[in-house]
Amino acid sequence: MKFGAVPTHDAAGAYLAHSVVLPKGRLRKGLLIESSHIADLLAAGHEQVTVARLAPRDVDENTAAAQLAQALVGDEPDFDPHLDMTNAFTGRVNLLAKGPGVAVLDVAALEAANAVHPMITLATVPPFQQMTNGGMVATIKIISYGVDQADLARACAAARGAIRLAPPQLKDATLIITEIERGAGDKGREAIANRLTALDVVLKDVVMVPHETDALCDAITVAKSELVLILTGSATSDIDDVAPSALRAAGGTVARFGMPVDPGNLLFLGNLGARQVIGLPGCARSPALNGADWVLSRIACGIAVTDRDIAGMGVGGLLKEIVTRPQPRRG
Repeated sequence: MKFGAVPTHDAAGAYLAHSVVLPKGRLRKGLLIESSHIADLLAAGHEQVTVARLAPRDVDENTAAAQLAQALVGDEPDFDPHLDMTNAFTGRVNLLAKGPGVAVLDVAALEAANAVHPMITLATVPPFQQMTNGGMVATIKIISYGVDQADLARACAAARGAIRLAPPQLKDATLIITEIERGAGDKGREAIANRLTALDVVLKDVVMVPHETDALCDAITVAKSELVLILTGSATSDIDDVAPSALRAAGGTVARFGMPVDPGNLLFLGNLGARQVIGLPGCARSPALNGADWVLSRIACGIAVTDRDIAGMGVGGLLKEIVTRPQPRRG
């Protein structure tokens, strides 16, 4: 591509690099200059204009953006039906979520695509970001007015199928709340219900039981939903505390207690047969983002969460500073 100022009468077939104000309007940047535009420019006294002229091997910005976007979501029959592509405009195409879900990204592939040429760019939400309907998962932007077709082909090959949206898989959940004297009661019930609604998961039952191992074990055992959430009146402080012990007493397993995300440290994750069980930290009573949201969204969308996955959440896991958190003393 050639870029620079040229005599206006030689500008036909090039792209206008900068908008030009005319007596009867404006010629916008990126306009493919035709003979009528040249006449208007000359009549307004513009003897030269700055243009971009594509080389024979170049692909214009809109075509290039559309091709890269299509590669990202895959081609028939392997395209992702949960993502929408916007029409290309000024070298940009956005990928939008068609409903709730979690963004699943091949980070290495996306980085490889971005490394092909500085004029070929794509930006995404973080991996495993929870999305709502219409949310922007990625934007593809061709910075220049055109790019070499070989570079574009390399970027498309690197990025093919690198973005998908995992939609919700679980249908319903039970929330079990344990009570202690002068405890929080069912505070947080609405915040948790709203989290589930955002993931198209129905809150089937809310059960209140004493903060005792036997009572909680019974409630876990009789729950009929695909997902069981446990919110304890007293924070879970150890893997042998009431809630993890109750899950094991019911015949389940505890895969992980504790996570390096703040707020959200006191989460535990386990299962009872095929049923997923999440022990929620106390901060889940608030609608504010916390570590439980990261685990809940993946589980609801059918994405396995391993011990290693949770361990890896610490980088970027400082979600906010809590004013009341005790600070180290200066010695």
